[in-house]
Amino acid sequence: MENILIAENIDKSFGDFKALNKVSIQVPKHSIFGLLGPNGAGKTTFIRIINQITMPDNGTIEFDGKRLQPEDVHYIGYLPEERGLYKRMKVGEQALYLAQLKGMSKSDAKQRLKYWFDKFEIGDWWNKKVEELSKGMAQKVQFIITVLHQPKLLIFDEPFSGFDPINANLIKDEILNLKNEGSSIIFSTHRMESVEELCEYIALIDKANKVLDGKLVDIKKEFKTNTYEVGLLVDQKEVLLNELKERFEVTPATFKSLEDDLKLNIKLADGEKSTDLIKFLNRRASINHYVEVIPSANDIFIRAVNQNS
Repeated sequence: MENILIAENIDKSFGDFKALNKVSIQVPKHSIFGLLGPNGAGKTTFIRIINQITMPDNGTIEFDGKRLQPEDVHYIGYLPEERGLYKRMKVGEQALYLAQLKGMSKSDAKQRLKYWFDKFEIGDWWNKKVEELSKGMAQKVQFIITVLHQPKLLIFDEPFSGFDPINANLIKDEILNLKNEGSSIIFSTHRMESVEELCEYIALIDKANKVLDGKLVDIKKEFKTNTYEVGLLVDQKEVLLNELKERFEVTPATFKSLEDDLKLNIKLADGEKSTDLIKFLNRRASINHYVEVIPSANDIFIRAVNQNS
């Protein structure tokens, strides 16, 4: 698979503080790549290096098949977590100005802005000053400015911050549309439910080090624990529970049910199969609920960070 971005052994320090330690990441073309990590892990420093806002102490970055160059900033769209619109400028005037900084002609910028303003139903904002807009409204404008010049790589840092659920869903759908139209996207967020919905690939940085990366579905497989969530209908719950504990690792489970189930997480030992558990349960109870426990992005985040600590 071709990559839009290849970072190799990126180091960055600020005085005695190590922000990135030999971080290597590959971002496949036409994918949504989740860049994850706790606060202060090094994500923003890495993004700033891609945007050439700051430079690495060591390491190399290849962008679209060649060494990253200063002029490549025109092919990157960056929506930072801290928004940066000029509050006293009019929305349309500012959008045109920023589009031209990205290399667009004034006529092309006007045409593209009309398309996006119509799409977001914000045409009547054109002559308003940014300071007149709510935070969410201003973020819509900045999202448009970020994608307007149709860059090869889009970087969204907490793009849903400040949005209500309806507008967050609108931006999510637009991110998916951009990906489907061929954009390559780096997506940084603490909202793990958004990672589940959007990201095909992830990398997790913690304490300046990359602790895992790869295709999200493959990482989920690696973090599976051979555990099954079951709901059982049985008269003598304590008898069955004791019997299960003698053979398996058993903990309480919480899930919604219309029945008075015995709700358990049952972890199988190495070499045991799901069919072994089903046979065991079928002889003792009625199985009302049975599903393999697949680790969520949130589970993986917490376990990987705790392991690294």
